This record gives sequence, C-alpha cells and structure tokens, in this order.
Amino acid sequence: MIKKFIDKLLGKNAGSAQGKSRFGKRQEVPAEVHKIDPALVDERAKNVVTTLQQAGYEAYVVGGAVRDLLLGLRPKDFDVATNATPEQVKSLFRRAFIIGRRFRIVHVVYGRGREHEVIEVSTFRAYMDNAAAEQVAGNERTSKGELASMKHAVDASGRVLRDNVWGPQDEDAARRDFTVNAMYYDPANQVVVDYHNGIKDAQKLTLRMIGDPATRYREDPVRIIRAIRFSAKLAALGFKIETKTAAPLVESSKLLADVPQSRLFDEMLKLLQTGHAVATVEQLNKLGLARGIYPLLDVVVERADQPFVKAALQDTDRRVGEGKPVAPSFLLACVLWADVRDGWAQRQEGRHGQRAQPPFPALQDAIDDVFNARIGDVSGRGKLAADMREIWMMQPRFDKRTGSTPYSLVEQARFRAAFDFMRLRADVGEVGEAIAEWWQEFSTADDVRRQDLLEQVREEQKVRQRVRVRDPAPAPAPARPRNEPAARLNDHAESDDEVEVEAGAVPPDGEAAAPRKRRRRRKPRPAGGSGGGGGGGGNAAGE
Repeated sequence: MIKKFIDKLLGKNAGSAQGKSRFGKRQEVPAEVHKIDPALVDERAKNVVTTLQQAGYEAYVVGGAVRDLLLGLRPKDFDVATNATPEQVKSLFRRAFIIGRRFRIVHVVYGRGREHEVIEVSTFRAYMDNAAAEQVAGNERTSKGELASMKHAVDASGRVLRDNVWGPQDEDAARRDFTVNAMYYDPANQVVVDYHNGIKDAQKLTLRMIGDPATRYREDPVRIIRAIRFSAKLAALGFKIETKTAAPLVESSKLLADVPQSRLFDEMLKLLQTGHAVATVEQLNKLGLARGIYPLLDVVVERADQPFVKAALQDTDRRVGEGKPVAPSFLLACVLWADVRDGWAQRQEGRHGQRAQPPFPALQDAIDDVFNARIGDVSGRGKLAADMREIWMMQPRFDKRTGSTPYSLVEQARFRAAFDFMRLRADVGEVGEAIAEWWQEFSTADDVRRQDLLEQVREEQKVRQRVRVRDPAPAPAPARPRNEPAARLNDHAESDDEVEVEAGAVPPDGEAAAPRKRRRRRKPRPAGGSGGGGGGGGNAAGE
C-alpha cells in the first residue's frame, strides 16, 4: 500500500502495466505489411520530413494522411509531427510561421497565390493529467491575459485551454483522438509506427476513441464534431463509430455551449465543406445530433431535404470531389435563401401591417433581418456577409437582359457565384431555364455574339408585346399616382436611360408597357407629333 502510494507520488506508475496501456505499445509495421504506395505521398511533405531528419530531429507524416494512405487514398492534406520545438522548426524553413495559442504549430508554406500548399508541423505533446493542470475560471476570451503565461491549463469543466507541453512520441499518440488518426509514417524507410492498433481498426473499418470517450469529449468538446466529420467522411468506405465511442455523444454535446461561437462556426464549415456535406447531415440524424450543436447547422439539417438546399449540398460535394474551390458564403446563401425570399416578398406586399416597399430596398432590409436572426456575430462575418449580400442582390438583375446591364453584371467580382446560385434556382424550377441558358452563353460569348443575344431578347419582347396588343380584353392598367414618373418601371435599374420606355416598347422584365399618352394640358402644336424624340425628357420634366 505504502509502495503504491510512493510510486504514485513519484510518477512511477507511468512505467507500470497501467501506464503501458495508457500510452500503448510501439509497433513498427514494415512496407510489406501496411502496403502504402509511396507515390501517394506529397513531395512537399516528404521534403519537410527529410529536412527535419537531416537536422537531427524525429519527423513523420501523421494523422488522417496516414489513415488515407493505408486505405489506398491520396490525402488532400499532409501533417507532420516532430520532436523539434516550433522555434526549431521555423528556423529550418524560409517560409514558416508559428500560429495558434491553444496549440502552437508551424505552417510551412510552398508556392504562392491559389496554388500554394501548407504543410502543418506540430511538436510531440506530453500526455498531461488535467487534474495537475492550472485551472482558470473563464474561457479563452475572458481569461486571455491569465492564459498567456500558461503551457497547460483547463477551465472549471475540464476543457483544455492550453496544451503546449512537449513530450515523447508515445505520449503524443495517446493524446490524439481516434486510433486511425494516431499513426506515424516515415517516408524515408516506409515504416508505420502504431501505438493503439490503428492499422487493425482501419482494417476493421472502425472509428474508435483513444482512452475513455466521455473524458476525451470533456477535455475538448469539439471532438464531438470531429467524430461526426470523420464518420461522415469514412461512411462511404464502410466505417462505423465504435459503440463505446458513440454512446456519450448526445450527453456530451451539452459541453459545446462553453466553446467559443467563432470556433463552432469554423467547425461547422469543416462539416459542410470537406466534400461530405450530404453524408454529414445523415450522420447527424443517425446519431441523434440533428439539433443543438450550432444554430445555423440546425437550419442546414432542417432544410437538407428541400430541393434547393439539397441541390446546394450536392453541388458543394461535387466541387470538392473535383478539386474545385468552394466558398462558405455560397452554401450559406443557399441555405438562407428561403428566409430572404419570403421576407423580400412580405416587404414588397406590405404584409403584417408593414408599408409596402420598392423591390430593392425591400430586398436589402430582408437581408439585414436574416443576418441579424441567423448569422449573428461570428468570426469572418464581415467578408462572409458582403459576399452573401452580393449573391442575393444580383438575383433580380438577372431578369434584366437589355441595355448595359448584362455587360456591367458579368464584370462584377461575384458574378460567377451569383450566376451559379441562379443556375441552381433554375434547376429546381424557381427561375426559367431559358434565362439561365441565356446568361451562361452571354457570360462566355464574344462581343458579336453578345449583340446577337441582346437582339434575340428584343425580338422576343416585341413578339410578346404584339400578342398582348391583340388581346381582345386586356386587363386595365393599375392607376398611377399623379406625381409618379412613368419611367419608374424598374426601381432597381442602374440609370434612367435603362428604364425609359417608348410607346410600343417592352420594359426590362419582359412585360409589355402601355403606350405613353400625350398630355392634354395644352393643345398639340401642328408641327409637334407624338414621336418619341423628346417624349422621355418631357415626362421627366413635367410630371
């Protein structure tokens, strides 16, 4: 009894059978067993590992990249783990940057612009007992000053706020989340180092948490979201979450209330933008986590079966699968479009006792309402909100295919995103297919073809106008206020010359306009006919 007590005080239990079980047994698996194809390893990741090894440090490809390599997949991202400190890593590379406070890591950057690649390098971390960590009463934001000098700190619930104590590789493996993500691959000698039977779990298609799942979720509740993300990503390969790993998920999800909203927002985007958005929604429903993780994610899951949102989720997965970029603004704009569209209609019609508004102010106010109700104050809202607003505000402009509007619209920075948004609307029947095809051709055509397309629209409008003129019983035009200019046929037009309509012409939205009547305040002069030469200017000046 006394010996056990002394051993516990001196930390000798780390070498006991219990300690071996906690940190696992090192297994070095050769190439003929794991059968990883070296050609699937990124050359820049190899370069980082080689540079660190030549400097005298241990270095391995680690995490999800090793898991994917074992499964015969080409990883999209490569992470490296080493016993070199962040400062030592940074000194070895020309373009390397230390980032993070909670976990200090190094980003080694190759290339520039959109073609650049980042290899993330982390230092082996010690497996620290949270009971021995420094404790703070608040969170990362409220205790920022207090945490600045701490290497290992937790909050009152046991959530780790700082974890920057370096240690050996076996302890680093023990503090990782899932067994299939805790393997190390040395591309030089093609050996996989495995402490927790990750290779066996990969072969059994099992996602298993290292250690006690409830404790691990309490240390970092975001592991709950990671469990969902990995299970969704690997579901197509037949992976399933181990029963013990899945059991505490629902109960532990309450701990997410203490995680900063900005971090939850970023984790939500990872769920939706890694190429498995549809599978993620299925996993959330299957695991009983359809609600409660993050308010905006609740909306995504709730609307996932709606044709427009479903099409957006599928389109996002397709683009990621094809290696094309995706933007959170586009997907969130699709998810919240129903709110914007309904609010826009309500404001134009003056429902619920509101005063009716013109189209564009109504759209702007509807967008503001959605931002306040759904987005809130989260990291990156400035650019996110600006991009979403542009996508939404361009939608009514696609209805106008005359004058200079088509030329100015295709030059907008967010035109492609707005067009793709409108294209999805056409796919679900919200917009005419012909309009989507017209804009598709106009956006890629040369100047001659663009003139032909504009002339085609004018001819179509003339045909529609002639049909309306031959209508034996036309509907009476709504009364126009005495002081309202006849030119205000389209409140969101860009300039006056785009909205003035001559007798027999058709306004921008394709509806035929009633012929302009001559004023009867004075007798017509014999030399002045009813031609259109000065009609527009006269209306603007006299009314």
